Amino acid sequence: MGSATRGPGPAVVDSQSARITVRALDLAYGSFVIQRNLSFVVEPGQIFVIMGGSGCGKSTLLRTMIGLKEPAAGDVLFDGESLWHADPEDRVRMMRRFGVLYQSGALWSSMSLAENIALPLQEFSELTPRQVDRVVELKLALVGLAGFGEFYPSEISGGMQKRAGLARAMAFDPDILFFDEPSAGLDPVSSRLLDDLILELRASLHTTVVIVSHELASIFALADNAVFLDGDSKTMIATGNPKELLAESADPRVRAFLTRGGGPAATEAHGR
Repeated sequence: MGSATRGPGPAVVDSQSARITVRALDLAYGSFVIQRNLSFVVEPGQIFVIMGGSGCGKSTLLRTMIGLKEPAAGDVLFDGESLWHADPEDRVRMMRRFGVLYQSGALWSSMSLAENIALPLQEFSELTPRQVDRVVELKLALVGLAGFGEFYPSEISGGMQKRAGLARAMAFDPDILFFDEPSAGLDPVSSRLLDDLILELRASLHTTVVIVSHELASIFALADNAVFLDGDSKTMIATGNPKELLAESADPRVRAFLTRGGGPAATEAHGR
């Protein structure tokens, strides 16, 4: 677990064991700076949360970490290998290690759940149709959707759509899973069930997980370590386990974020 840090712009020393290293990263759209000087590490098997208020750059950071948004400066390394200084072929190879669950689930509405999961396997693997069908069945079962393969996204609940999106993200058995606001749009019960599934998958598959979230109940339930992005100063102002940050951080911005709606009391409302 990361230790709580209290000051702005915390210095993070590279770890040789890190699965992910974010190093001196600046994020911008043209001349408009979103975040600057982001440096942190994600250790193998951790659930790492990127947290902060709306509009602070959490999703932009995630897009940079998965290879979709080039940084203005700095780099992201996976097991010590540079993502943004790699040649295009190596970058694609690295990105194949990732599974991503987008905020909306990003399922094709005209395809069944089975067809959604099969699509990347058909496009980017040499599996036979029978093998693809078997993988689809396994992934649906893994997320608790066995028997739902012929259903369309419009025929299932929002929580089930997120699970189906997760099954597709896991199609290639990724080393790292990225989630962008996985609880967005879900009721508290569905959100809790999705959180429980993430914990189960980490425990059984030993997958490293990176989650963008501003939902306190999920943050406190899931995070081994976290980084807090501040929209006003446009940089990270704390890293550490959120429970430790709540107990130890003297920064009023961090404490205000972690005590919205009662802080840890929110986890009780979430059924923890």
